Amino acid sequence: MKQDRYSFGRALRPFSFPVALITCLVGIVSASELPGFSYPLALLIILGALLLQAGVNLINDHADLQHLKNSIARGRVVRNFRLGLSFFLLAAAIGIYLISYTGLGLLVLLLVGLAGALGYTVEPVSFKRRGLAVVLVFWLMGVLMVCGSYYILAGELSWLVFWRSVPVSLISSLLLLANEIRDVESDRDAGIRTLTVRIGIDRARKLYLLLLLSVVAVASVLWIADAITGVWWLVSVPLIWLLYKQQQGSEGRASLPPASGRFFMLFGLLYCLSL
Repeated sequence: MKQDRYSFGRALRPFSFPVALITCLVGIVSASELPGFSYPLALLIILGALLLQAGVNLINDHADLQHLKNSIARGRVVRNFRLGLSFFLLAAAIGIYLISYTGLGLLVLLLVGLAGALGYTVEPVSFKRRGLAVVLVFWLMGVLMVCGSYYILAGELSWLVFWRSVPVSLISSLLLLANEIRDVESDRDAGIRTLTVRIGIDRARKLYLLLLLSVVAVASVLWIADAITGVWWLVSVPLIWLLYKQQQGSEGRASLPPASGRFFMLFGLLYCLSL
C-alpha cells in the first residue's frame, strides 16, 4: 500500500467539498424567500458544513490502522484522525452558536450527524468496514445537510425540502462509490471490506451508473411534480456518459473521484438555480 494514500492532501479529499457546499445551498436556497432570511447565517452554515466535511474525510482512514504495518503510514493516519477531530471541534463551536439561534431541535440533528460521522469509520461500528458507507453518506452528507440547513433558517422541517434533497444525496453516495472504485485493489489487499470490495468491481460500476441515472430520474419527477421549477440541471446530463466511460479502465478509475466531484458541482449549482 502506498504511503502517500494517507498524506494530508489525499486524506482531505478536496474533490468531495462540493458535497458540503451544494447540499447546504439546496437547503439555503429553499429557505431564501422566507421572511427574516439571514445571509450571514447562511455563510456560517456553509463554513460549518465544510469543516464537518473535512473532519469526516480526515478520520475516514482510521479503521485502516488495524491492517497497516508500515509505521509511517500508521503515523499519518493517526495525525489525520487528530486533525479531523480538531475540525469537528471547530464545527461544533459553530453548531453551538447556531443552536443558541435556532433552538434545541438543531441539537438533535447535530448529534445525529456527529454520531454518524464518528460511526463512519471508528470501531466498533465502522460503517466503512461493514460496506455500509455508501448508504450512510446518502443520509449523513445528503439529506441531513440539506434539511439541517433549511431548519436553521426556517425553524422547521419540510417534506418538500426532503424530496429536493434526494438528487444531491444520491450524488453524495456516488462520490464515495467513485472513491471505493478507485481504491478497490488496495482496499482488498489491506482487508478493508468496502461495498465495492464486497460486491466486486463490475457490480460497483453498474451501481455507479444506476446512481447517475437515478439522479436524473428523481430530478425529472420533482420537476413534473412542481417540487422544483426549472430544468437547468439538464445541461449537466451529457457528462453522465463521460463519467460512465471513465470508470471502465484503470487509468480512468484513478481520476474518477475528482471527475465525479466536478459533476456534483456543476449539477448542484444548476439544480439550485432550478429550485
